[in-house]
Amino acid sequence: MNDFKGFKKGINLGGWLSQCSYEKQHMDSFIVEEDFRRIAEMGVDHVRLPFDYNIVEDENGGFSEEGFARINFALDMCEKYGMNIVLDLHKAAGFSFDAGEHEDGFFDDRRLQERFLDLWEEFARRYGGNTRAAFELLNEVTEQRYITVWNDLAHECIGRIRKHAPDTPILVGSYWKNSIDAVSGLAKPFDDKVVYNFHCYSPLEFTHQGAYWTDEIDPNARISYKQLGWSADRFVEMFGAAAEFAAANGTVLYCGEYGVIDVVPPEDALLWYKDIHEAFERCGIAHSAWTYKKMDFGISDERMNGVRAELIKYL
Repeated sequence: MNDFKGFKKGINLGGWLSQCSYEKQHMDSFIVEEDFRRIAEMGVDHVRLPFDYNIVEDENGGFSEEGFARINFALDMCEKYGMNIVLDLHKAAGFSFDAGEHEDGFFDDRRLQERFLDLWEEFARRYGGNTRAAFELLNEVTEQRYITVWNDLAHECIGRIRKHAPDTPILVGSYWKNSIDAVSGLAKPFDDKVVYNFHCYSPLEFTHQGAYWTDEIDPNARISYKQLGWSADRFVEMFGAAAEFAAANGTVLYCGEYGVIDVVPPEDALLWYKDIHEAFERCGIAHSAWTYKKMDFGISDERMNGVRAELIKYL
């Protein structure tokens, strides 16, 4: 693949079917048709939909038609408003990027891996003929020691998917939570419809200042974007090796998450968005911003009213 057509610029629907309470009232109301209409008006060509395994599975690994109805709704809305969609498995049985979820054992337990494979094969059966859908196998593999197992499992998973969905684009990310520096750890793509996926929140001390969920920064520290001396050139340099690796393996890069926490003044966040967008354009990287609503990063939140019209130019 040399062009991720239809997925050039997007936005995440974080907090709807993942990282949420799972209460029916929440899932019925957090994202509704009006949200899809507003997103389409932002000029994006796709949404990324994080969902957790327990949305579409029961506790025994059986499939939940109520959960799949929510995926169907998202697909229907994308069809209605002319957008594509990345279906992102944000949490699998036995694995989450967030240790607080207490999902463990996935990379050592074949039973959990078979459950993962069965789930994606079911998605392929249901949605393999939907030309608006792409599949993202797993969100943010954490530790480097998992990469050999992950490469093998991803290859097996894509093989199963291809029995039912020969043409569906598939996204595969690497360790260190989809780090750009770990893209080179990925195996050669299964076929020419596989895309390398990464996330970018650099520099973390700016985009995540005040974040309570990471120990990588001082949550009390505050800094402006200009103080850091960052630039579009710095992003281009950061992306360069991974872009070359992808090209050498016959594929392209997709940045599935990037964004700025709501502690940062909107005008300062806008400067960051301009630079990273320029770098994406210069490097030919498709992308999806984190996130549409709330979740500490919401672009549609009221606080962003003064800059949103400008900011959406850089999605």
